[in-house]
Amino acid sequence: MQNARMKPPSMDDVVSMFQASGLKSKLIFTFAMIVIFRLGVALPLYGINNEVFSKIAQGNNIIGFIDLFSGGALANVSILALGIGPYITASIIMQLLTVIIPHLEQLQKEEGEAGRRKISQYTRYFTVFISFFQACIFLLYLLHQAPAAILPGVSHIAFFIGSAIILTAGSVFVMWLAELMTERGIGNGGSMLIFVGIISRIPFYFEKTGQLVANDTSLQLSLLVLLAIFFATMVLIVIMQEAIRKVLIVNPKRQVGNKIYGGVNTYIPFKMNPGGVMPIIFAIAILLFPTTVISIIGQANLPAGALKDTITWLANFLNPSGWVHYVLYFLLIVFLTFFYASIMPNMQPKEIANNLKKYGSSIPGIKPGKPTAEALDKIISRLTLLGALCLGVVALIPSGASYITNITTLQGIGATSLIIMVGVALDFINQIKTQLLARNYESFLKETNK
Repeated sequence: MQNARMKPPSMDDVVSMFQASGLKSKLIFTFAMIVIFRLGVALPLYGINNEVFSKIAQGNNIIGFIDLFSGGALANVSILALGIGPYITASIIMQLLTVIIPHLEQLQKEEGEAGRRKISQYTRYFTVFISFFQACIFLLYLLHQAPAAILPGVSHIAFFIGSAIILTAGSVFVMWLAELMTERGIGNGGSMLIFVGIISRIPFYFEKTGQLVANDTSLQLSLLVLLAIFFATMVLIVIMQEAIRKVLIVNPKRQVGNKIYGGVNTYIPFKMNPGGVMPIIFAIAILLFPTTVISIIGQANLPAGALKDTITWLANFLNPSGWVHYVLYFLLIVFLTFFYASIMPNMQPKEIANNLKKYGSSIPGIKPGKPTAEALDKIISRLTLLGALCLGVVALIPSGASYITNITTLQGIGATSLIIMVGVALDFINQIKTQLLARNYESFLKETNK
């Protein structure tokens, strides 16, 4: 008798799988939110000539860098020009305050879901404040440095007040879209919107690069080298994102009646890069906020003196294309990787050690309790340090390669964008796999109960 072969899944099986786990509705909802976001990016503020502003902003490195993550909304002076930035900045500040302020720490750790909802509400309030502040700074830049971009006959006062309100409302709307995507869709909503923004700007950077290397053979060879470095960086990012350290756990045997349960060795997986793309996103938000404010103030018509000289020096010192920016960027990535690991529930040595001791499990050769916590702390600290240094180095490789090859037109989609794109794509795929595994588990339970 021939061995029975497993029947390959048909299209009907795939469709039923998507429907049973609710994956199809989540995917449709996610893509619908992305479409709404992109429609908002295309809607300019009233009274603005976005073509004129785009030409004025082309030589500004800071505006170009921010515009990459807003998906072109800033260059279009869209109603969503501020993008997801204020919400991310507010989230960073609230997470830092949670560690510093005991009341917020208590809300997060001891009051469960209700406490986390309060912290989320505080984050939303703070987002409104930051959005309004950034809107005012951006509009002051428009009025002083790009008045030609405002259509003739439009009152500057009315434009400033109305646009500040619209930009703030637009940022709150993007925050709402991100939270909806996180709750009802697939993946982290904020990261997904940044991912979409980066993807939408890739054709623009490719067009600029094509114009640069069209008639220069040496630059064409340099472009091939640069693309090879980009590809190698993406491979490193995937390896880094998926790398884990498995810690062996010995579980005790338990006898219930005539049956023996447990006794099977398991592993605790610790990721080398526990924060994923969040340290990168947080580092960008922290660096861009003071840099943008200082740059815009420096371009205002300040009277000559010590204040103007200081602002000019700070603007040059923190320029995104300068070496100081990259040093601070690297240090922030390392710090934020450790910070993010310290607040993750599955990276707490004491809690893990207590849970192991509670269930009678242990690490081979290490006593339960405090020795286990110390051993886990050493493992997590070394692994996080390695991950932080790798993340920081990988973040600098394509930028350095761009300068060496003299092709700076692709700097916008350098390591920062690559890490975010690859990280978000991997998270998206993993969440889809989780949904499909949940469906398979449900099917298994149904078959078992029959």
